[in-house]
This record gives sequence, structure tokens and C-alpha cells, in this order.
Amino acid sequence: MTTADTIFALASGAGRAAVAVLRLSGPDSGAVLDRLAGRRPEPRRATLRPLRDGTGEVLDRALVLWFPGPASFTGEDSAELHLHGGRAVIAAVSAALTAAGARPAEPGEFSRRAFLHGKLDLTAAEGIAELVEAETEAQRRQALQQAGGALGRLAAGWAGRLTRLLAQNEAAIEFAEEDLPSELGDAVRAGAATLAAEIRHALAEDGGRGERLREGLQVAILGAPNVGKSSLLNALVGRDAAIVSARAGTTRDVVEARTVLAGVPAVLADTAGLRDAAEEIEAEGIRRARHRGEAADIVLAVFAADAPPDPDTLALLARRDCVAVANRCDLATPAPLHGDQPPLAVSARTGDGMAALRARLEAEAASRAGDGGLLTRPRHRAALEEAARWLAEAGEAPVAELVSEALRQASRALGRLTGAVGVEAVLDAVFREFCIGK
Repeated sequence: MTTADTIFALASGAGRAAVAVLRLSGPDSGAVLDRLAGRRPEPRRATLRPLRDGTGEVLDRALVLWFPGPASFTGEDSAELHLHGGRAVIAAVSAALTAAGARPAEPGEFSRRAFLHGKLDLTAAEGIAELVEAETEAQRRQALQQAGGALGRLAAGWAGRLTRLLAQNEAAIEFAEEDLPSELGDAVRAGAATLAAEIRHALAEDGGRGERLREGLQVAILGAPNVGKSSLLNALVGRDAAIVSARAGTTRDVVEARTVLAGVPAVLADTAGLRDAAEEIEAEGIRRARHRGEAADIVLAVFAADAPPDPDTLALLARRDCVAVANRCDLATPAPLHGDQPPLAVSARTGDGMAALRARLEAEAASRAGDGGLLTRPRHRAALEEAARWLAEAGEAPVAELVSEALRQASRALGRLTGAVGVEAVLDAVFREFCIGK
């Protein structure tokens, strides 16, 4: 991958459509556009032009836009061709672009070039990818905030303060014999400790909400065999996602179904009934059920309203992330558990109580993810945690030289967050997630 190439890609959706958009970017974009459209239109003004191949044959009549660098998304000379959306038209124009010297873009190459030309930092680039992938309104709002540079601006503010602290400390070292304020070193240490506290507060305030909103919540439905877990899954998602049978042990593997809870995407997982099983396949299903429960954000502990919970279900009810659900309330009224509030009484068969259960799940989802946060990826959290550790060390370092080294390490950690330093491997990991055309 090199920015010396001129690249193109379909920026609109694949398949037949009224309009398809092909994007170009690179040093020869103007020359390529001249070959196909005859001449470049005025910058940023849509102009109707015939597009011709190397033999002069008209391929399509298209709206052509010209964006000279650096006033473009990528910072390079760029262009857009708004074509008729037929597959044959797209294929013919793509072939003509290749013949004119451009090449198909790799995933994320447009956004990567924008990053390399300083048009956006790495967190904003990730926001663009998340905006394309957003499935819910809450995800859209979070991604738009990220693409707009909210996290980048916060990190830049911290980085600027850190740089000033480092400059002050270096001055204290370099001009130790000069008449500098004696309390300068203490002020630098105090500033580092304050900055560390601010970053840690931001981490605690976020609480993983941004990551959960981006990735979605995992909800595990657990309980003894034949208490209606599969029926409950089907009722929650409104379709027959899991096989329902009166025979115990029907579900032997995890059955997943997607839904949205308070704007947060969620995967509901029906699992094998918890019991001691001698049969090998069922035992493996139970092992997977327990593992799914351990990794879940929310556990629905389901038992039958006409019978007391078994020991496995009682153990689940001790978890803080557990929602107690008594199914088959059309047959009996569930008793309170250990004198606490009664469980949610539902009937997956009749639908009684299902609205209350869904409302409870939405409240749980909102409390864990809600409108999300600024930190949407594990690498964001890791970089800030590392920066906070080094800043705390700077605040306690006994000599000025160690303070400077700790501040430099903290600066590098913040630089990795925004893509300012040491990020080649990170860039590869981030941009390979993008779709073609971004």
C-alpha cells in the first residue's frame, strides 16, 4: 500500500441501484479524470459529463465532481463519479479507470490516507468505521461523536498539558544552576498526579459503556431443563429461533438470536438445561451453558413458577447481574426468593409478564451501555490506563530525570491512542476492518 498510487473504489452499495458512486484519490486523479471526462470541472461543483474509455466509446453520462488536494477528505487530489447504478456500467467505468492508471483501493485505504495526511486522527477514523457499521440509533450517535473527534480532542488536551509538564521538568534539569523557582519540580509532580487522576476518572466514568454499545450485550438464558428457556427466547425475539419441546434436554448447544434493548444491540443465548448429565453430548452442552453464563453481561435465571428453583438456579440468583424469571405464571404464582422481592412472573406461552420482562432488560441494557461513551475499543482503554500509570509514577518519582522518563512514556501512550506515534501495527489492525470504498 502506497500513497503514490491513485486508487478508486465503489463508495455506494453493491448491486443494482439508481446511482452508484465511484471515488478516486491520489496524485494522478486529475489526469485520470481528464482521460475519462475530457476535462476537469470546477472544484466541488457537480457537472454532467460523458465518460469515455480509451477508444472513445461513451460508457455513461455521469455527474463528475473534482476535489483538488488538500481540500478533500483524503488530503489528496480526489474525484467522484456519480454513475447510473447498473452492474455493467460500474464494471465498464472501473475497467476504464484501471486502464487510465488507477488501481482498486484496499479496505480502509481512503480513511488511512486521510489519517496519513492529517485530516483526522486514529480515533476519528475508527469512528467513521463504526458509523458505517452502526445498527441502532444509540450506536449511530456514539459513532458520530467519535468520528467528530470527541475522544481525539480530549486526548489532545491531555497531551498538551503533559507536554508542558515535560518542558517545565526538562527546564528544571537543564538549568538547575539558574535562578528557577525551587518549587518547580514539586509543581510538575503535582500536575502529573492531577492529570493521572483526571484520566482515571474518565476511565471510571466511562465504565466500559462505549465498548458494550459498540459490540453489543450478551444475555444468557440459564436454568434447569424443561423450564421454558427456549420458549422465553422465542417470545423475546418474536420468532421461532429455538426448538421447543416438552422433552428435557432438547437444547444441547447455545442458540443465539439478536435483538435491540433500549437502543443497545444484544445477543440472547438459549442454553442447555443445567443438571448432572452422564450423556457426553448433553454434558458438553451444559459445560458451554455455564461458560456462556460466566461471560454474559446479563443472566436470566429461569425456573418454573410451580416448583422451587433447583440448586444450580439458586446459585445463579446470587449473581449481581442476574434477573430472576419465574416462567409458567399461568400455572402458579411464584413465591418470593429468600424473603426478597418476587421474581418477574411471566408466561412465555400466553405472553403474560413479557412486557415487564422486556422493560427490565431494557433498563439493564441502558444501565450498562445507555448512550455509550468515548472509549469504544479495548485499545482506547489500554492506552489511557498506561498513560495514567506513567503519570502516577511521575508524580511519585524521587528525582527529576525519572519524572521526565515517566512523562515521556505517558506521552507515548497518549500518542498511540490518537495515532501520533508508534502505530504501524495498530494502523494495519484498524483499517483492515473498514469496507472497500472507505
